[in-house]
Amino acid sequence: MTTIETRITTENGLVFERDVALAMSDGTVLRANVFRPAAAGRYPVVMAMGAYGKDVHFEDAFNPQWQVLKRIYPELDNNGSTGRYLRWEVVDPERWVPDGFVVIQVDSRGTGRSEGYLDPFGPVETRDFYEWIEWAGTQSWSNGKVGLIGVSYLAIKQWQVASLRPPHLAAIVPWEGSSEFYRDGGHHGGILSNSFTFEWWPRQVLANQYGSGQSTHRDRITGERTTGPAFSEAILKGSRADHPNDRLEHPLDDAWNGARAANLTAIDVPLLSAANWGGPGMHLRGNFEGFLRAGSKNKWLYAHIGTHYESFYLPHYVAIQKRFFNHFLRGDDNGWDRESPVHLAIRRTDGTATLRQEQEWPLERTRWTPFFLDATSLTLGSVAPAQSAKTAFTAMKDGVSFSTPPFDEDIEFTGPVTLRLWISSSTRDADIFAVLRVFNPEGDEATFVGAHERVAMALGWLRASHRKIDPSLSTPWRPWHTHDEVQKLTPGDVYPLDVEIWPTSMVFPKGWRLVLTLQGHDFIVTPPGRMRHDHPADRPVEEFGGTTTIHTGGPHASHLVMPIIPMRR
Repeated sequence: MTTIETRITTENGLVFERDVALAMSDGTVLRANVFRPAAAGRYPVVMAMGAYGKDVHFEDAFNPQWQVLKRIYPELDNNGSTGRYLRWEVVDPERWVPDGFVVIQVDSRGTGRSEGYLDPFGPVETRDFYEWIEWAGTQSWSNGKVGLIGVSYLAIKQWQVASLRPPHLAAIVPWEGSSEFYRDGGHHGGILSNSFTFEWWPRQVLANQYGSGQSTHRDRITGERTTGPAFSEAILKGSRADHPNDRLEHPLDDAWNGARAANLTAIDVPLLSAANWGGPGMHLRGNFEGFLRAGSKNKWLYAHIGTHYESFYLPHYVAIQKRFFNHFLRGDDNGWDRESPVHLAIRRTDGTATLRQEQEWPLERTRWTPFFLDATSLTLGSVAPAQSAKTAFTAMKDGVSFSTPPFDEDIEFTGPVTLRLWISSSTRDADIFAVLRVFNPEGDEATFVGAHERVAMALGWLRASHRKIDPSLSTPWRPWHTHDEVQKLTPGDVYPLDVEIWPTSMVFPKGWRLVLTLQGHDFIVTPPGRMRHDHPADRPVEEFGGTTTIHTGGPHASHLVMPIIPMRR
């Protein structure tokens, strides 16, 4: 193996230790960058572990996102930061170290400058993170309290490692990141979410594999390849899992998926979970479920709007992150412990939102209100139709929509949504893609800035053969599907499905309408769509390309249950 030496520089009161090496319990050497104050002292640590390269500049790896963020926040890389250490989805050391924090960024096993077998989200990687936390908590410059912070991959790792309870871990800030590996990101309602994984793997992970001589990433400061030595393709292939194929080969919530799921009830450290209303497909459900199911006594939920990355870096949110950590890592009496546990950006149809503090999730004052589907009139109404009716669509092509009348006053929906749907299929299976949509009095649809692309109000998914639920984990406002067996349909027979629609918030003005669209394929606002479910091996036409029939009324009272929040006068 090529030797990579640790190098230390000091500038403007910041000590930068590049490529700090730590041997894991199995002897594999992983490396990290450590940024700390030059002044002697013992400081709290904030750290992250990820696969995107600790030495790859944000702008070089994610230029389109960088350009968007710069338009939103022009001072990103000036007025307090040179931006030289900005990395995708991690904190900016130049904005944290001056406030008395040590910042550590670890290349996960088999990526960047870290040796070993690359297996994203796997249990060995999580154990590595545990060992790094314990190392950081015992260094001479550490006060013994370690906090975790980061977005997406770096948030997922937080949920995972926190459930192992490292003794020096004191708090976590999972910002837009799945907490339940199978349901939040890999398989939505049992349907493989393939496009992100299959495109993410070569672009964001293999480009950063340790030993990749083909990587175009260079450290802006040293000019060196950010992936260390150059190995042959045979060595590289033998040094990594085939993650996309692993996802494809594990369609049920089996042991492979379970080994990558966080044991949320075991988490006991204070946490701040940040969810994005516009993140259906990966960065929404997990933050709500993580907040709800984590065993922590001290936990907070922030639901915001905007792109996947802007809120993490905007000064207002950085101030929130620091205040949280100052309280739990430094013991500052700054009032954080008196903050309301839930902060929600209540969305409006023009794309704006108003932040509101609440005491619980879902909101105690919620009026869970059924809206019944009527296949004759294609409406959503307050009364179940007495007569049975049905409407059908070609699964891979068409869809069907049901609309409320124009609301006669402003109305707010904030909370989880469920859909009890009776269906039959001409084939032995069917996928349901459920979409909540927003229409103005003129019939124009409003869509919203999402984490990665424009999105509808809310989305939900369910594969009919995965309809089995676990009553012990289900609630009246969120079914819990086991995904532990496949129950095929008998063509033509009618079956009830309980579809989980991910949490949402929207205030409809008077005269606007809520529309439920049901179809057998992805609902995409801006093609081609980032979170698609269209892998032919997962959705063979002979099973998923038939005719799906929606049954309403009489014994088949298909209905939405919407979370109406009484308007405050």
